[in-house]
Amino acid sequence: MLAEQHRRVVALVPAAGMGVRLGANAPKAFVPVGGSPMLTLAVSGLISSGSVDEVVVMVPAELVDETRALLPVTDTPVHVVPGGAERTDSVRAGLAAAPDATHVLVHDAARALTPPSLIARVVAELRAGARAVVPALPVTDTIKAVDAAGAVTGTPDRSGLRAIQTPQGFEAELLRAAYATGTQATDDAGLVELLGATVRTVLGDPLAFKITTPLDLVLANTLVAQNDSREVVAAP
Repeated sequence: MLAEQHRRVVALVPAAGMGVRLGANAPKAFVPVGGSPMLTLAVSGLISSGSVDEVVVMVPAELVDETRALLPVTDTPVHVVPGGAERTDSVRAGLAAAPDATHVLVHDAARALTPPSLIARVVAELRAGARAVVPALPVTDTIKAVDAAGAVTGTPDRSGLRAIQTPQGFEAELLRAAYATGTQATDDAGLVELLGATVRTVLGDPLAFKITTPLDLVLANTLVAQNDSREVVAAP
């Protein structure tokens, strides 16, 4: 196990994807929630967790300078680098920009309301020796497997199913090895699983939902507005 003083946790935030399902004409990460871009909120949450040493944000090359102006200025270094056409390309660019990382978080900018306490839980599990950690919530809906024609082929037992969130945390060496295989998966943990590594779970949080559709955006804006109202009431 690495000595604590030699650990360096770097958070990678892929933010080059277009908000097609959200109906946006710009990368989804730049869509505002409560008046601030999702990306700004996501990075602020990472920093507020007190658990990361550095943040690397990957955006379209033409938006690098604009993005730097949107991000918080703190004691935690935040770097912006060009991403790629696909999410996997952006994560590779982020890994290349963090060669000294011992541990890496990969966090969706679209999970803009993720509580800092959840981020801290993921990092704490890494510091305790886990090689790969993901936040997970029990599945509440009944899930059906269907064939290409839409006919139901089975009903999995939902007690053994989990909905996975971000940030997903990894030993940097393990994630680099997973990306070196050139295989595809729906999330970073999926790539690591293909190497045979154990992926641990920590309890996720409903606020870490992914803002993907217009309805998600309405919910996110409503939650931010309610929180702002509570803060105004609580102010002396």
